[in-house]
Amino acid sequence: MLSTPILLDYQSSTPCSKDVVDSMKPFWSEIFSNPANKSNLAGINASAILEASREKIEQSLFLKNKKVIFTSGATESNNLALLGFARNFYKKTGNYGHIITLKTEHKAVLEPLNQLKKEGFMVTEINPEKDGLISEEQFKKNIREDTFLVSVMLANNEIGVIQPLENISKICKSRGITLHSDFAQCLGYIELDNLLSDVNMITISSHKIYGPKGIGLLLIDEEINLEPLIVGGGQEYGLRSGTLPLPLVVGFAKAIEIAVLNQKNNAEKLLFYRNNLLEGLLKNNSGLIINGSIEKRLPHNLNLTVLDLNGAKFHKLLKSKIICSTGSACSSGQPSHVLLALGRSLKEAESSIRLSIGLSTNSKDIKQAIHILTNTIRSLR
Repeated sequence: MLSTPILLDYQSSTPCSKDVVDSMKPFWSEIFSNPANKSNLAGINASAILEASREKIEQSLFLKNKKVIFTSGATESNNLALLGFARNFYKKTGNYGHIITLKTEHKAVLEPLNQLKKEGFMVTEINPEKDGLISEEQFKKNIREDTFLVSVMLANNEIGVIQPLENISKICKSRGITLHSDFAQCLGYIELDNLLSDVNMITISSHKIYGPKGIGLLLIDEEINLEPLIVGGGQEYGLRSGTLPLPLVVGFAKAIEIAVLNQKNNAEKLLFYRNNLLEGLLKNNSGLIINGSIEKRLPHNLNLTVLDLNGAKFHKLLKSKIICSTGSACSSGQPSHVLLALGRSLKEAESSIRLSIGLSTNSKDIKQAIHILTNTIRSLR
């Protein structure tokens, strides 16, 4: 029996790195003033630290002509981008335009778009191909004269597939369409190349890259206008009022710096362990289906459907041995809408598992995970 379960759920969240924790320490009880208060020296000092963190992020990501807006996390960033942009579009034009997305997007994208449908906007959810990737031809066919916004995440949070966003960006640019993408799972794991400049609105999360929870980013082109969701003191360019948590901002900036600096080495390490895990499971078990493209995929993601067993019993037996996910961390235990969109049956979706590797994962973890999963599958069959 294992004293503690093996952690293979790093896409749900990651622990704060020691360097990140150390960077935040002075800002909990020593430098604690409100950065929005410019009436005294302490507040001015806090404001300077806030702006220095913003500049640090701009430098780490080599950003040009982008506003860096701090939020409480990826969900708020997605909501601000989609609701804020669409409502501003209506305010300027008086028209309810057309929006395109994928059926496999995170709920933090799909639910704001559902809200926009209630308000009068038209939304098309494109079904991906069997490998989880969007068909560029299908995408082009769904563009209408009134299409003004597209939201496609770069890498899926459940099946880890990496969408051809560079090509989608070119298509959007040629049609004058604004492109939003959720990058929550990407930063520090894959090369972003020119996407940080080519995509008009980008969501980034801190706690996915060994930073603190409760802080996120929305990057937007300087010329983009949004209707704020939270009003008050007018912080963050008037787009997100409220006192910013300075320790989390500093920690997030540090986490981004580390993630970008170590991206190549970390990706190689994660891919090595992910491939070892996959090879071991395929060698010892029949009836395993890999969900999503294995080639165009995050290095630390593995999503498998295990055929011919009871999904509920499978996850119940694993619960005390392996920390993993049946889908998104925000899915409340419901069968994955992502897997259903890929054509998996309800039973298959229920017997699927997402395993995600982290920087603390080692060879012993992988060997034990293969052993536990194999024995559990065999016992249920």
